[in-house]
Amino acid sequence: MSSNEIKTQAYDIAARLARVKSQRGYLLPHHGLMAVLSESMLAGYDAAYTALALEHKVLSVRDREIVWLAVLIATDEGLATHHIPKYLQGGGSMNEFAAIARLAAFTVGSVGYRFLEEHWRSHLEGFDPQAACREGILRAGAPLEPRQIWMAACAIHAARAEHLLLRWSLLAAYGARVPELELGEALSIMMFPGSVPYFVEAARIWLELIRTGEVEPSPAFAAWAALEGQGGFDEASGKVRPGR
Repeated sequence: MSSNEIKTQAYDIAARLARVKSQRGYLLPHHGLMAVLSESMLAGYDAAYTALALEHKVLSVRDREIVWLAVLIATDEGLATHHIPKYLQGGGSMNEFAAIARLAAFTVGSVGYRFLEEHWRSHLEGFDPQAACREGILRAGAPLEPRQIWMAACAIHAARAEHLLLRWSLLAAYGARVPELELGEALSIMMFPGSVPYFVEAARIWLELIRTGEVEPSPAFAAWAALEGQGGFDEASGKVRPGR
């Protein structure tokens, strides 16, 4: 490769990164790596991140950042410090942040209730792990609104692949009349710090709750549940896993 070609390539990489930085205000090492590897990879990643993390949908900035901060704490994600000023600029306060931190810590620790449900339930007459978990999460998140608490709890459980606890929190969210579009947007936030496969599993659990009649969906979500062929390659290939 000639020196001119090297200079041209370096310029192209810098230009690609400049577009990302102009939108976000910062760069991280993986941006540069993707810029070197593939222009389409960087563009596709940036488009996905923009749609999931930056574009305003139904949640307010404050509500989104409450969920973001709770999920980041729960997943030990230290890189995304920009969500702290975004939360404060969106109307949050440090007094309220204390509730977010407490909620995240308790929700992570609520795996103890899953243990009780799965292993000791028959020995605990008069004690309901699901009800106790629900009460504890609400107390931990106060004075946040129940709507905000359950959106954050659902996103945390999804990000940690805690399927039973996610199921319980989705039921609690419907009980608290959290709007489905708000709940869906909150769940989508966990996709980057959690993972896409975990988001797929979260959607599956929600879908099952609708199909079994355990929650009453809106027409749009009922239409989603009525669609066939959402079982992925296992279903398409006739090799559905047990319990699916």
